[in-house]
Amino acid sequence: MKKLRVAVLFGGRSGEHDVSLMSARSVLNALDPERYEVIQIGITLDGNWFTGPNALDAFEKNDVTNLEPVIPPTQPSHRSLYVTRSTKLGDKLETLAGVDVFFPVLHGPFGEDGTMQGLLELADVAYVGAGVVGSSVGMDKGLFKDVMRANGIPIVESMLVLRTEIEKDIKAVIARAERELGGYPMFTKPANLGSSVGISKCTSPSDLGEGLMDAARYDRRLIIEKGAGDVREVEVSVLGNEDPETSVCGEVLPSREFYSYESKYVDGTSGLLIPSQLPDEVTNKIRDYAVRAFKAIDCAGMARADFFVENGTNKIYLNELNTLPGFTSISMYPKLWQASGLTYPKLVDRLIELALERKSQREHTEYRRTA
Repeated sequence: MKKLRVAVLFGGRSGEHDVSLMSARSVLNALDPERYEVIQIGITLDGNWFTGPNALDAFEKNDVTNLEPVIPPTQPSHRSLYVTRSTKLGDKLETLAGVDVFFPVLHGPFGEDGTMQGLLELADVAYVGAGVVGSSVGMDKGLFKDVMRANGIPIVESMLVLRTEIEKDIKAVIARAERELGGYPMFTKPANLGSSVGISKCTSPSDLGEGLMDAARYDRRLIIEKGAGDVREVEVSVLGNEDPETSVCGEVLPSREFYSYESKYVDGTSGLLIPSQLPDEVTNKIRDYAVRAFKAIDCAGMARADFFVENGTNKIYLNELNTLPGFTSISMYPKLWQASGLTYPKLVDRLIELALERKSQREHTEYRRTA
């Protein structure tokens, strides 16, 4: 069989750039060289694209000197990438290769929020993961919560705040949060970021002010969320397109006050309990909510659904749906599928198959009016 040419995209312009490099390392290690011809493409924090056989190594060392600049794909049905190569006569544009499937391992803005997906849609290529709508709604916590409310899926009480409101009168924002959400603790979050970047736990008005200012560094839309109380953090992985499946549920055992960036990626001290020790009726409801949320935003390929389960009552709240979840060696998404009987390499294979299936569906759509 002819090998599929897979372009793995990593890095990116967001605050999750380093997490993306860690995820890409695991994905590259899992791609079977007997089945795939792999092209590594890194995107710098400035948004420049580079390629090379060892592009990820170069990005990890923060040195792209010996890599070749890439022209992003833009022409429908061409599937080719172009590189700029220096010659004695000056720079020359050359075809790098046609690509069968793009595998974005880009977390956060400009990768997970629909912008990259829009570019790949314009180029009319197959790519792993959700499309423009699923990516953008899944990324924006404010919009996502509105869609969940409309679909009757329970979520934690929250309010949306704009950066301009904070800049104009932060005391008024704090007063409104206290009035609408009640007492502390509260959590402040950028609406369009993941990996717990920019999230603060606030136990006083001064904490809330500092948390808002920190979150405003990363986004113009911010979420203030009521503390969920005495809860367990439970996650489930979703895989599929129109008929998604769910993994077993897993429980996060945070080593810090909450599941922070440091406990996820720096010290790796948070524990994971897989499968969770919740009653079957609770985990079945969680899995049902996960599928309903996945379908509600027109997600595709993959997602990790994060829930809170209240101790004592087992009341369930959906926190968020991550459409491009972490793929590092300690990430929950692949671990949950491993526990469900799907190995990491097989998971990667399935995601590529789903990308090609989704592309086939697009090819059945007519974009021009016919007589």
